[in-house]
Amino acid sequence: MITALHTLVYAHDPAAARDFFRDVLRFPATDTGGGWLIFRTGPSELAAHPSSWEHGGETGGTDQRFDLSLMCDDLPTTMAELEERGAEFEGGVVEQPWGTTVRLVVPGAGTMTLYQPRYDPPALGTSELEAMW
Repeated sequence: MITALHTLVYAHDPAAARDFFRDVLRFPATDTGGGWLIFRTGPSELAAHPSSWEHGGETGGTDQRFDLSLMCDDLPTTMAELEERGAEFEGGVVEQPWGTTVRLVVPGAGTMTLYQPRYDPPALGTSELEAMW
């Protein structure tokens, strides 16, 4: 039985990324030896998206195979809290059909999406899925 989703972030500076996850995002961690931290990230979701698409008369695509996003329930408040702890954002807030997004800079690793969904996240145990499990 699958019990969790283990996510990997590949970083050119893993120490800076680990410090960010621990100190700025405040994810609890276990040191598995030598400062190699494994973080608890809470509930998770998984979605399969097409690698090419057409929407609203526009087409697009990506060679990307996996992506990592962080969800929150109040994007402006979360951004303000993270900025107080030293977080930086790249670009502005973008309204998407599925949620409001911004790119969060992960030191030593690049950026990831931080978003407030417009749907009931199954990761948070909403109705239909709860009945399945």
